[in-house]
Amino acid sequence: MENSSDIVVLTSGGPHSWIMINALRERFGAFPVIMEQGEPQSILWRRRMKLLGPLKVASMQAARVPLKLTKARTQTIIDRMIKAERLKPNPLTGTEIIDVPSVNSEACRTALKDAAPKAVFVVSTRMIGRKTLSAVDAPFINYHSGINPAYRGMFGGYFALANGEPEHFGSTVHLIDEGVDTGAILYQSRVDVQPGDNFHTYLWRLAAGSREIAIRAMEDALNGRLAPQTVDLPSKQWFAPTFGGYVWTGLSRGVW
Repeated sequence: MENSSDIVVLTSGGPHSWIMINALRERFGAFPVIMEQGEPQSILWRRRMKLLGPLKVASMQAARVPLKLTKARTQTIIDRMIKAERLKPNPLTGTEIIDVPSVNSEACRTALKDAAPKAVFVVSTRMIGRKTLSAVDAPFINYHSGINPAYRGMFGGYFALANGEPEHFGSTVHLIDEGVDTGAILYQSRVDVQPGDNFHTYLWRLAAGSREIAIRAMEDALNGRLAPQTVDLPSKQWFAPTFGGYVWTGLSRGVW
C-alpha cells in the first residue's frame, strides 16, 4: 500500500462491521480496510476465567445452548431488515483489504504508517495497545454497540434490555484509549427494538440505526472538529450472559 488515505478502517470483519464500513464508503469513497484474524476462543475464555472465575465462565458457556435455541426464525427478521434498511453486510467489490494477524502486530502498524490516514475507524477488534495507537498521528474512533459508559464491553444492547432500560438500547462512537470502551464519547444513538428481535438480531438493529453517527464522527475528524461530550451514567463493563441470567430474563422480561 503506497498511497495515503484520509480514512483507514481496523476490523476483524462480521456483518455489523461491514454495515458500518460500507456506510462510510458510500459517504467518503474507497479506503483501505485492515482486517485482523479473530482472536482464538481458547485465549478469550482463558482471559475471562482469570478475570471472572471458573463458575461464572462455565455458566456463560452453558448459556450458548439456549442461545442457539432462540436463533430459529431470526434469519427472516434479518433478511427483512437488510431489505428495508438497505444494509450491506458484506465487503463491496473492489474493497482493498489488508490481512494482518492482529491489530497489535507490526504488520498492522506498517499498514497504518503506509496509509498515513487522517482518521482511523475501528469496529469489532481486540483491545488495541499503545504501540498501535501511537503508530500514526490520527484519532482512532471506535464504533461500540452499546451506550457508554453504562454498557461498556460486550452485548450492550442486550444487557440494556435485560436490565429494563430500553432507553439505553443504542450505540456509541468514541475515541479510543487503552481502557475497555472508556474513551471520550463523540456521538450516541438510541434505537427502537422491533417485534421478534432477540440476541441474534440486536447487533443488526443497532448497526442499522447507528450508521449516521459513525459518518458524523468521521466527518468531524477529517475536518478537525472533534468535540467529545460528557455522558452522566454509571460505568460498568459487561461480558456474555450467563445461563441462569439469560433464561430468567427471557422468561421474566421477554428479552431473549
